[in-house]
Amino acid sequence: MSPTPRKLEIITAASTLFKEKGYSAVTMRDIAKALGIKAASLYNHIKNKEEILTFIIISLAEEFIKGIALIKNRDSSSVEKLKQIITLHVEIASNNTNGMASLNNDWMHLKDELDHYLNLRVDYEDSFREIIKEGIEKNEFKNLNPDIMLFSVLSTLRSLYIWIPLKEDMDPSVLASNLSEVLLKGINK
Repeated sequence: MSPTPRKLEIITAASTLFKEKGYSAVTMRDIAKALGIKAASLYNHIKNKEEILTFIIISLAEEFIKGIALIKNRDSSSVEKLKQIITLHVEIASNNTNGMASLNNDWMHLKDELDHYLNLRVDYEDSFREIIKEGIEKNEFKNLNPDIMLFSVLSTLRSLYIWIPLKEDMDPSVLASNLSEVLLKGINK
């Protein structure tokens, strides 16, 4: 179920504060103040701060899962699939840098949905790893350790939320193209 416009406004304000201060440091009063309302009014729309965090993280994790499932099932080379995964990360991070900060930094604060989130994360990484292994088997990638390859690429992609706001003038398609080139071919001439 989609959130109401008011609930989405609360989630947006909270995600900005979570990125700026960290989830643990943000109070319901801080969220209310950012919205120009009383803290008690927030409870007409949400149960607690964790509900906001859960919505942010689970919705993003599910967006990644849907994206990689589509990519994985395409009749494309493994190289092309990895380029599409890089584009997926750039698009999601460009559209929601604040939410990506919570996904990367605050997931451990989930309570009721922690297991669900961790399962989504494992499923995503397993799908990514399968694409890498497929590329190795088809001789599209070097025969290196798939876990190291996964770690190297994902480490860069997971930090996009930090870098993208500093490069507001950069076109996301150019960023995705350049990242694909660097991550898949390196920087050697």
